[in-house]
Amino acid sequence: MKIPTLFKEYIWLIETIHQAGRITFAELSEKWRDREESGGLPLSRTTFNRHRDAILDMFGVIIECNRPDGYRYYIYNKEVLSDNTVANWLFSTLSVGNMLDENVGVQERILLESIPSGDIQLKRIIKAMREGRKIVMQYKKYSAATAKSYLAEPYCVKLFKRRWYVLTKIERPAQDNPERMVASMSVFSLDRMVDVQLTQERFTVDTDFDAEGYFAESFGIMVDNTTEPVRIVLRAYGMERFYLKDLPLHPSQREIAVTDEYADFEIRLRPTSDFKAHILSRGEWLQVISPEWLADDIRDWLEAAIEKYRNRTHLI
Repeated sequence: MKIPTLFKEYIWLIETIHQAGRITFAELSEKWRDREESGGLPLSRTTFNRHRDAILDMFGVIIECNRPDGYRYYIYNKEVLSDNTVANWLFSTLSVGNMLDENVGVQERILLESIPSGDIQLKRIIKAMREGRKIVMQYKKYSAATAKSYLAEPYCVKLFKRRWYVLTKIERPAQDNPERMVASMSVFSLDRMVDVQLTQERFTVDTDFDAEGYFAESFGIMVDNTTEPVRIVLRAYGMERFYLKDLPLHPSQREIAVTDEYADFEIRLRPTSDFKAHILSRGEWLQVISPEWLADDIRDWLEAAIEKYRNRTHLI
């Protein structure tokens, strides 16, 4: 990934100021001159101010000057670099790309994960979102023999576990009256889309829609309003307690108890099947302590899996 020079300079400024905490322009200029790309020239005030404006527009990062503290510069909104935002994702992607670009000699020893979703579909959907145009999707479910066509309003896209998803509003026949159409929200995976085309039909996103808020009580992309959000206590054993602490399952997660053998974590969400599947994937290292009904569900799933393994000889 070849990163243009300007982007490299933006990334360098953000990282240098963020790592320093607070830094004067003279110190920043000196560090700038030490860069190979600077040609030994100091950072000019004009270039710095121009880059500050570009960084704000592109990443939403505000570089402020604290005059009482010796005119030191700092990142005013550091949370932007840690929150689950597009700006942070873009900055992180460019930062990693810049690092790879500067270390060509070891690129074959840097292994990444691919995202199977098609770029074409994603570009078209984002364009439709930007222009407020409905899309026609040809979507093939895993269980279907052929693709089905949907006319949809794309509300937002979300990346989850290496797959892109789009949240849409779609009109469907009402269950009590097939002749009456009702609008509902539906999530589609981009890697199951055969085709996506923009239409000339316009739509407007509901004024009270909040993309982050829509998924706030979900583990991933499954949203089930028939399931109430509940307080869940998870017990992590062995190394899992450290993994869970470093990579929380949900923004609501907090540690509530620690021993030499395990750590308990509390989260609040709607326990949909994708959440249960994740708990199962951690095997003996992660246990549901409460609520009891959820622990029973996980136990039933485990017993069903064990039964399949007991019967495996009949399949050989």
